[in-house]
Amino acid sequence: MTAVAIASTVVALDALGDTRARSVDQIEPAGRRAKDLNRALLNEETGLRGFVLTAEDDFLTPYTEGRAAEVEAAEGVRRLVGDVNGRVTRIEELARQWRSQYAEPTIIGIRLSGPTITPANDIDRGKVLFDQLRTEVAALDNDIAQLGRESRTELDHAAKVVLWLVIGMGVLLVTVIGGLSLLLHRLLVAPLSKLTEEVRQVASGDFQHEIDVTGPRETVMLGEDVNAMRRRIVQELATLDEAKTELQRSNAELEQFAYVASHDLQEPLRKVASFCQLLQRRYGGQLDERADQYIEFAVDGAKRMQGLINDLLAFSRVGRITREQMVIDLNEIVRQVVDSFSERIEETRATVVVAEDLPSVRGEPTLLSAVFQNLISNALKFKGPSDPVVDIEVERDGEMWKFSVRDNGIGIEPEYADRIFVIFQRLHPKDAYPGTGIGLAMCRKIVEYHGGTIWLKTDVDSGSRFEFTLPAVPEPVSQAEEVHV
Repeated sequence: MTAVAIASTVVALDALGDTRARSVDQIEPAGRRAKDLNRALLNEETGLRGFVLTAEDDFLTPYTEGRAAEVEAAEGVRRLVGDVNGRVTRIEELARQWRSQYAEPTIIGIRLSGPTITPANDIDRGKVLFDQLRTEVAALDNDIAQLGRESRTELDHAAKVVLWLVIGMGVLLVTVIGGLSLLLHRLLVAPLSKLTEEVRQVASGDFQHEIDVTGPRETVMLGEDVNAMRRRIVQELATLDEAKTELQRSNAELEQFAYVASHDLQEPLRKVASFCQLLQRRYGGQLDERADQYIEFAVDGAKRMQGLINDLLAFSRVGRITREQMVIDLNEIVRQVVDSFSERIEETRATVVVAEDLPSVRGEPTLLSAVFQNLISNALKFKGPSDPVVDIEVERDGEMWKFSVRDNGIGIEPEYADRIFVIFQRLHPKDAYPGTGIGLAMCRKIVEYHGGTIWLKTDVDSGSRFEFTLPAVPEPVSQAEEVHV
């Protein structure tokens, strides 16, 4: 319908343009040419009358020029509007008759005999012919004027047609747009709104709600896809529930194991270690050398087993046995840790440099103290040929505090950067460096429990550099809230 309306408007505009062009470019110029034709004929008559009175050839100039203008004007009229009702042809024929029957004989007679009184019969015949000529010229003017009136009428009609077509097309477009809007609302917007409401119901947590949407095929398919996603979520939630139940059961078993390890295993292990130590003290040197070596192996194995069990119990308690977290002053924590290593520091001639103002963070004092204790202990244990130097620094990194513990020891190869944080993973034999290999794993678990991350900086020239983050306290802490451990 829109295409038909536009095509009709284009056709009407084209007709309007043609009508206007005919009126402006043809009829109006044809009217001027008709007046030129009338003037040319009058010039011919005037020139002839002057020649009759004076017999001088100069008076024939208007006559001669009028003939040329007559031919040009007649052709102009015929070219612009055609031979209107045969008027141009009759004018040309009457003009020839007037010239052949009156004007030319009169000119020839005067040239032969000079100025004379023209017979009345000739004058009357010439007047009659010229009056007929004037009548036809006047009729031609009227015909061209009639063409102009008709053209203006057609122009007005075409303009009205264009106006009504434009109005009709505007009304049609408004109707079409309104209809399409209503149709789109019923077929697309309303189903999408319903789908949105049902999807929001599912997104709010009602995963058992079945989505039922009608409407276009695409909307229905979208609803089916959301239903499929909802079913997968329900299945995954069921799987997660099963996993959660299994995890709870596993945690319960681990707690039972921890209880057994801390009570049932410790007692016989202590008994084995005690009697091995009694054998070593009572019979040391009385048996042969091999017997003394066997007893020493048994005592050492019992002691290491006790250490492993104690470390394993401490590792399992992190995050499982939680205490109330408080805002603690790390300056006091680090000072106590350094004081606990005073003998070892003096023995190794080590230097521990701590940043002037460590921040206060929220956490469990005992656990955070274990982090610094393990990192400083490793720095003193894995020292290099020179005296150990341990630097503890801190800087603000957005919402976190980033701590750095750097030493000048033997260092760690970059390929072991992840392995060192795995429980019981050792890079050196126990005879070279004592320990159970659980210290860094404990640090990692404590830092992650407090919401941070710990890693080994691998792009250092020498020694080792451990960095870890802890969340900053959101608001300024008053002196009364700070707890000094």
